[in-house]
Amino acid sequence: MLIDCGEYQYLGRVEEYLKDRGIKRIDYLVATHPHSDHMGGMAGIVKDFSIGRVIMPPLADWETPTAVYFEKFLDACADKGCSIDIAEIGDVMELGDARAEVIAPAHTGYEDLNDSSVALMVTHGSKSFLLTGDAEMTSENEMLLGGRLHHVNVYKAGHHGSSSSSSAAFLAVIQPDIAVISCGSKNPYGHPSVSALKRLSRYTNRIYRTDTDGTIVLESDGKVLRIIK
Repeated sequence: MLIDCGEYQYLGRVEEYLKDRGIKRIDYLVATHPHSDHMGGMAGIVKDFSIGRVIMPPLADWETPTAVYFEKFLDACADKGCSIDIAEIGDVMELGDARAEVIAPAHTGYEDLNDSSVALMVTHGSKSFLLTGDAEMTSENEMLLGGRLHHVNVYKAGHHGSSSSSSAAFLAVIQPDIAVISCGSKNPYGHPSVSALKRLSRYTNRIYRTDTDGTIVLESDGKVLRIIK
């Protein structure tokens, strides 16, 4: 499973990482939401790998972008004969001994497209991983109401560690052992925010950031979890 791929300019690095590990087929390709920093290079992934299912969030017509990167993605899927499946809460994807369950979004037509992000609860043995894309507090509140949240070992912090994600109520339920924040060095948005870091630090001092730690890899056999920086 590949969840997002970043901007087009980083496509080569993502593909090199996958190919170095002998990956030729992606069974599940998840585009959490149609922003270029999450799927700008997705057309290239579709073209260069064997693809099983392509998964996108449900979007209202007015939420669907007309940007070039998104049109190229749709064209690549059409050329490859890949149908796009719309994520629904409760959908489960089996990955060997692991499983990934869709827990968001709850509907279409959010005021902020970030809240349309596909969120996944991934379980492997005794370990669990929560990935919420750029979901803001509106979607986080809906996840709380949905009843599928619980303590997780690893939380990929929502929206790059933005102040408008990782709410106190949300963290009180998931209480992560480890938090990973994906954000660019000296990014213009100020990610991660001081307020989000403070909220996370109430539950863990194991907070890893790509802007300061570089590439972060977590490996697990379902019993033991290792972090490779």
